[in-house]
Amino acid sequence: MLNPSEIYEVDPQAESRLAELSAHLPEGGPVLVHAVRGFVDAGSAGQLAAEHIREELDAVPLVTFDVDQLLDYRSRRPLMTFDATTFSEYAEPHLGVDLVTDADGVPFLLLHGVEPDVQWERWAAAVRQLVERFDVPLTIGIHGIPMGIPHTRPLSATAHATRPELVADHTSWFGTVQVPASASSLLEYRLGQSGHDAMGYAVHVPHYLAQSPFPLASQTALQNVERSTGLDLKVAALTDAVREANEEIGRQVEASAEVAAVVHALEEQYDSFARSIGRTSLLADTAEIPTADELGDEFERFLASQQGGENPGL
Repeated sequence: MLNPSEIYEVDPQAESRLAELSAHLPEGGPVLVHAVRGFVDAGSAGQLAAEHIREELDAVPLVTFDVDQLLDYRSRRPLMTFDATTFSEYAEPHLGVDLVTDADGVPFLLLHGVEPDVQWERWAAAVRQLVERFDVPLTIGIHGIPMGIPHTRPLSATAHATRPELVADHTSWFGTVQVPASASSLLEYRLGQSGHDAMGYAVHVPHYLAQSPFPLASQTALQNVERSTGLDLKVAALTDAVREANEEIGRQVEASAEVAAVVHALEEQYDSFARSIGRTSLLADTAEIPTADELGDEFERFLASQQGGENPGL
């Protein structure tokens, strides 16, 4: 493997600021939240969450990765703007880590940008170097996956971690399945192998909304991060976006008898599962959940219609 330290640069001023802020943290270092674009992110859950953090909280660049070494431009071409007779703008790909302070002034790190196309092992090793350099006690990844659930019911999430104790309060929705790898899932796996705590939340997004921005999924992801870390991420600032999106979804459902029928069928399925285990929400802890085969069959059936039959990444 090529030297991982040669694919990133650390801003010395931001690092000094991080050292000052981290001196007041009980565990010595900041949590690292990551949401990189390029893999499955139903409802743009992770992307919208990262944008929310950078817009609502104080964020400054700390680490910049050399994306020229990590991207396959021919398979994922950046956009350029052509204005009459000239190229006037280039959407330069970015992958980096920001130093962020939450609403209470507590520092944490946000890894965001484009997912590497190549050199995954080198990139994961580079992030591990940063985890150790900044004394990060926990990394948390967030994204969305499509599920056969209705938007009119509470959203759930699949929690995963390098140690079972980190997700002991969360229901396990799947048995043993094989899914396509992502750079983020490899990062979690390698961090666990090296003795670092890492976890993630894959928010369950209604399959018929997988291709559209769904702020409720981002809100759910950030609420899970808050519960796991104690950070204040100003999740309430998403309330208006969630309400507006839900109102628009409601209008579109009312305008299409076919879509309304799908939603109604999913509601009946959800409520049937809920009644069978004696509660009105599937979010509460219980061992009496639908079997992995039941959930998996429904999951794969809807996913096949969306993504050509591939399983999503957890």
